Amino acid sequence: MTGKLIVFEGVEGSGKTTQMQMLAQWLQTLGISFLLTREPGGTDLGKNLRKLLLEISYDQTLDEMAELLLYTADRSQHVSSIIKPNLATGKYILCDRYTNSTIAYQGYGRGLNMSIIDQLNQIATGGLESDLTIWLDIDVEIGLSRKRGQAELDRMEQETIEFHHRVQRGYNEIARNHPSKMIRVDGNQEQELVQENIRKILIDTTSLLSCLKK
Repeated sequence: MTGKLIVFEGVEGSGKTTQMQMLAQWLQTLGISFLLTREPGGTDLGKNLRKLLLEISYDQTLDEMAELLLYTADRSQHVSSIIKPNLATGKYILCDRYTNSTIAYQGYGRGLNMSIIDQLNQIATGGLESDLTIWLDIDVEIGLSRKRGQAELDRMEQETIEFHHRVQRGYNEIARNHPSKMIRVDGNQEQELVQENIRKILIDTTSLLSCLKK
């Protein structure tokens, strides 16, 4: 049995982690094997890259192309050593961020060349696309206020509000251009309602859960 790659996307503070954990608990009650993972940081190499990208203070600004290449390196290792092997065993993989994050953050946010981003995404994934991408659409200011109330902000969360608005516009463009690949969920709603909507989407779009509609 082939597994499913389910990706969660959204701006900072959109609630991805919470919704992934709630979905994992539900899948467990159904007896469905799953794996929770994230980008960057889903592998041992990725954990170190995550520190470089988000946690370490630099004496000089991290070059934007270097940032892109580090995210791509993380993804390449993640796909080859975690995602593909677990898909082959039939697991549902719940992944916090994937290729659309790079398009939204480094493409729209940083303004880097989209053709280069597309090529690097293709190389890093070997063409592996998600079976379903859930976009938790939330107001940028609300998301950032959630983050500020939780803990110290990382390097990406400390970016300007204009940057985060560009990222949000990126997600809007992706969803509009690829409505069958990325499904919008209103992240401004109560957590339970957001989760209910996500579960319905899974039931409607994945063959493994289609029996639950009967």
